[in-house]
Amino acid sequence: MTDPHDTTRKPNRLASETSPYLLQHAHNPVDWYPWGDEAFARAEEEDKPVFLSIGYSACHWCHVMERESFENEEIAELMNRSFVNIKVDREERPDVDQIYMSAVQLMTKHGGWPMSVFLTPDGRPFFGGTYWPPESRMGMPGFRDVISRLAQFWNEQRDEVLRSAESVTEAVGRIAAPDMAQTSLTDQTLRNAMKELLTAADRRHGGFGGAPKFPHPMDVRVLLRCARRFENDEAREIACFTLDKMADGGIYDHLGGGFHRYSTDARWLVPHFEKMLYDNALLVPAYLEAFQLTGEGRYRTTVVETLAYIEREMTSSEGAFFSTQDADSEGEEGKYFVWSAQEIRDILGDEEARIFSAFYDVTPQGNWEGTNILNRPRSLEEAARSLDLEPAGLTAQLETSRQKLLEARSQRVAPGRDDKILVAWNGMMIAALAQAARVLDQPQYAQAATDAAEFILGSMRDDEGRLLHSYKDGRARFNAYLDDYACLIDGLVELYQTTFAPQHLEAAVTLAEQLRDDFADADGQGFFYTPHHHEQLIARSKDTQDSATPSGNAVAATALLKLGRLCGRTDLQELGYQTLQQLSGLIAEHPRAGGQALIALDFVLGPTREYVFVPGKTFGDVDALQSALQHRFVPNKVVMRRPADTSDDELPEPLKPLLTGREPGDTAAVYVCEQGACQLPITDPEAFEKSLG
Repeated sequence: MTDPHDTTRKPNRLASETSPYLLQHAHNPVDWYPWGDEAFARAEEEDKPVFLSIGYSACHWCHVMERESFENEEIAELMNRSFVNIKVDREERPDVDQIYMSAVQLMTKHGGWPMSVFLTPDGRPFFGGTYWPPESRMGMPGFRDVISRLAQFWNEQRDEVLRSAESVTEAVGRIAAPDMAQTSLTDQTLRNAMKELLTAADRRHGGFGGAPKFPHPMDVRVLLRCARRFENDEAREIACFTLDKMADGGIYDHLGGGFHRYSTDARWLVPHFEKMLYDNALLVPAYLEAFQLTGEGRYRTTVVETLAYIEREMTSSEGAFFSTQDADSEGEEGKYFVWSAQEIRDILGDEEARIFSAFYDVTPQGNWEGTNILNRPRSLEEAARSLDLEPAGLTAQLETSRQKLLEARSQRVAPGRDDKILVAWNGMMIAALAQAARVLDQPQYAQAATDAAEFILGSMRDDEGRLLHSYKDGRARFNAYLDDYACLIDGLVELYQTTFAPQHLEAAVTLAEQLRDDFADADGQGFFYTPHHHEQLIARSKDTQDSATPSGNAVAATALLKLGRLCGRTDLQELGYQTLQQLSGLIAEHPRAGGQALIALDFVLGPTREYVFVPGKTFGDVDALQSALQHRFVPNKVVMRRPADTSDDELPEPLKPLLTGREPGDTAAVYVCEQGACQLPITDPEAFEKSLG
């Protein structure tokens, strides 16, 4: 990877960008342009095709292609002579990435990053791929040959190039915003999804399918809901087994906390070592819900360790959260995270190292390329028996050993970090922290979520109050996308239900109205990924299927349904329901592509209740009543709390529908309501807990 601070070569146009990924290429000999009109105008003027390269800062093979090809003077000269070259950070411009990834998948039947696409001067794709080595090898064409042949093809067979571009562009348009079949929203869809997930489950190693294996937190959460709804023990067991295997595997950082991107093998041992904010933000609620459902302390521990990592390594001075950490350090993937047996002995001493190594699978020969990825192949109880130790004593000793090794690891050259702040991923982490604060009774998590929300709302909006997508080095840039709005609304809704600060709900309502006005399809067919005022690309997409993150339409449906219930806004509820209805055919036919939509469906099917807590003037503890609810797995609910010493007239507007008339009495109480119809208030925490079933 090129050092962005290397001044031995004249910088290209990327030097004025904020993206760490683009800055990594700022001293390449390639005459890179950022995405924009300037590049396409030059291509049009000089009658050259465009080479579009898309990646992200934590992408291992992106770094490899840079070292091999984009740093190669001869290849760069050929690129500069024959093409106008554009470099895009997929995390800054997911709209561009989505469209051209569809094109590459159409042309090659697969996709990935770095993504390499050749375009006409008006942006239509005619050839594409992913990583190419500089020279042909092992059946792969060399990048030098690819660009030479395509330059010749452009000059000598232009008509064929343009026909191909037209065909691919038409196909991309159909894929970007497909007409989807619809079906009834019933619990049969959830039953079918549960059946398909259980069929796909790996009963030996956990997870779904084979290698490479991704966490799929939304699918785990669907199984937990199905376990509750249908009283299905198998769904609960598979969900918990998956969470156990991931937390025991090498995909989890046993020293620093947090999860790596995915496992390259079926048993979660060898990760791709990059760490993404969104993976950890999505996994935290899955472990919290397993903790609520089972009471098992190991799930709580995983959450606490993961959030400690976020606080220590992924939190900006402004309070928001950074995006990613690289897989590589010192040019080697995973070097920062792996250990030799001798290193561990040198740090811990022979006896402490013997115990640690026995528990974390450390051997002289190693378990990966001669080194050791820490993992837990045996349970604490099994390891304690084999070591002739008490479990409590082994736990304490392992904690001491981990702290010593974490301190030693911190002296290594750390992986690079992409420190831009993205609204959508921050929204996911705000939601995760808010849920953790109330489930684990840890108010510092609520404060961290509040800090992030206040930074985004204060520093990542334009002059008209619309959200901006990315922030780096004091600059907020790019129109926010559908998932930015949807995830932040969801995060604010969760934050309100933890802090009961009305400004969070008020901000969520404002954003929901902007979402409706700027993104909704006028035909009632869900939401577009980009706002109506966005630049025109070759297609305008709708984000409907989950990938590593939940689809924007599914999160929008989830957030609007919850917000509408909290505020008594039937218009927002209806918009959320209509959005979910647009996804009904997808989740019926392909449930594994719609985990987040299935979570929203479970909420719609209910019973979904509103819990309204009212402090007492003299007697009773409203916190005790709340505690009875937040420690239980009751996913289909919204929660409100009456502000103390506030009259009905003084209530903020979003709170009035559910709180008006529920003025404090002598004793703290909770009203259990469904669609506004409430039961008699409950004042006894034990009676309230029994009513939860």
